[in-house]
Amino acid sequence: MPHNRHPSEPRYGNRPTMKDVASQAGVGLKTVSRVVNGEPGVTPETERRVQEAIEALGFRRNDSARVLRKGRTATVGLVLEDLADPFYGPLNRAVEEVARAHGALLINGSSAEDPDRERELALALCARRVDGLIVIPAGDDHRYLEPEMRAGVSTVFVDRPAGRIEADVVLSDSFGGARGGVAHLIAGGHRRIGFIGDQPHIHTVAERLRGYREAMADAGLPVAESWVSLGSTTPERVAAAARAMLTGPEPVTAVFAGNNRVTVTVVRILAAHERPVALVGFDDFELADLLRPGVTVVAQDPAALGRVATDRLFQRLAGADLTPSRIELPTRLIPRGSGEIPPAN
Repeated sequence: MPHNRHPSEPRYGNRPTMKDVASQAGVGLKTVSRVVNGEPGVTPETERRVQEAIEALGFRRNDSARVLRKGRTATVGLVLEDLADPFYGPLNRAVEEVARAHGALLINGSSAEDPDRERELALALCARRVDGLIVIPAGDDHRYLEPEMRAGVSTVFVDRPAGRIEADVVLSDSFGGARGGVAHLIAGGHRRIGFIGDQPHIHTVAERLRGYREAMADAGLPVAESWVSLGSTTPERVAAAARAMLTGPEPVTAVFAGNNRVTVTVVRILAAHERPVALVGFDDFELADLLRPGVTVVAQDPAALGRVATDRLFQRLAGADLTPSRIELPTRLIPRGSGEIPPAN
């Protein structure tokens, strides 16, 4: 039985063609071509009908077909948060390898965690006729991509879900990973455990904080307000938060760090602290196993995130009529020593 789409639903992998426009407007294909390319020889009334059909169908001129005929490759756009972040290196590489295996070229850029910059970059890639988009969202409203998706620009979100639209997303299990990491500290005897994370509006931050709180609640442990600190991941902010948790009448005996940037700063603070404090970080990072003690982490697989997302994208590009889905990949706890330090008091 044919699937009846709502007019506002994305038409993945099925871009309207000039032939569709011609049929809708009741004109010939050549007439549509003249209107699309701004050529003369079309009456104002006919041009109006063609433009109305273009708008109704969400048609976009497909320059990529002409590019391919000239022997150049198709393109995939990747919008990252920050190319300098070590987490995104393996993810970027995996996306590039899958794209290359499909004969496509990857174009990427950073949003710098700025929703306006994300929108500007994503739309700029669409304007340059990328065949598909992979987006690590900075914002929480992605309705600006609906016209492009209806026009057939296949889009997959990674690490965080899209906001206010239905779209494919590939995630790590941030909630379960954080809950398991904090439960590991509790099993080691810790009762006062701090959480230091990134900005609270970020989906992964909220999920990791939720996992922390649930692990504490499962163990019947209270969470003091002073044990939770969210904000920027600058070393200055994180260091101040860590020092505050480690002092006072109820200092924490363990810290759960919400991402690799936070973890690195906390490692530096703990190295200068007078008493041993346990540490578990979310995200693995380079040299974590060579420190003394090695840093216990909840590891996700950024390369797998990139591969799965890009495979999904190329299914869309191949014309698969798939329901937008949420794919969640597991994390794993890697004990190395820092998360196994017993409480000092």
